[in-house]
Parts: sequence; structure tokens; C-alpha cells
Amino acid sequence: MTKQDVAEFCRNLPGAQEAVKWVGVEVFFIDDSKMFALFNLNSNGLSFKVEKELFLGYIDRPGIRPSPYLARAYWINMQAPYPMGAEELQDLLRRSHQLVVGKLAKKRQIGLLL
Repeated sequence: MTKQDVAEFCRNLPGAQEAVKWVGVEVFFIDDSKMFALFNLNSNGLSFKVEKELFLGYIDRPGIRPSPYLARAYWINMQAPYPMGAEELQDLLRRSHQLVVGKLAKKRQIGLLL
């Protein structure tokens, strides 16, 4: 997947919004502030949240590392070309979105759950 493919996929997730913040970081978020993925436009890096139980397994894979500043919240980072296929990457981005949706108040989750 290209950066444009990933961005389009993230935009099409329920309730997803995007904005450029922090001078060169394209952020995908829901509920006005809850991030689920981001691109560092300067380094072409993609970061997103994974399940706590899977975090160590992913960062052991070649081409994937803990995301700077966000690793404590179980975010991983990778550079293009991404070290996984399109289907796996889309699944992980979908799961990142749902991890964030799951932390919202129940009434805010309506329409956002997949």
C-alpha cells in the first residue's frame, strides 16, 4: 500500500477525521481528539495503536519499531514500503480505530463500531 492508499483507508473508517498538526504530522482521529493513526510527513513514517498483548510481537518484526513518544501507549511505527501486505495493514488500522472507539463513552460509540 502507498501512503495515499493508507490515508484513503483511514479516512473511510467510521467517524474518522484528519488534520495536520505539530508541523508535519498528518493525524487521523475520532471524536475530535482521539488519535488512531498518524503519518510523519517529513520522514514518511506511519504509526498506529496495537493491542498491548501484540505490541512486543510486532516490534520484533523487521521494519517495525516502537513509535517515538507513543510506545508507552502501545503504538508501532514503520516506514514505507511497509513491511506487511495490504490486507494485514488494513486489518491493523481497523483494529487501531476500534481500540480507540472502545475507550469512548458508550453513547459516543454508536455508529463507530465495526
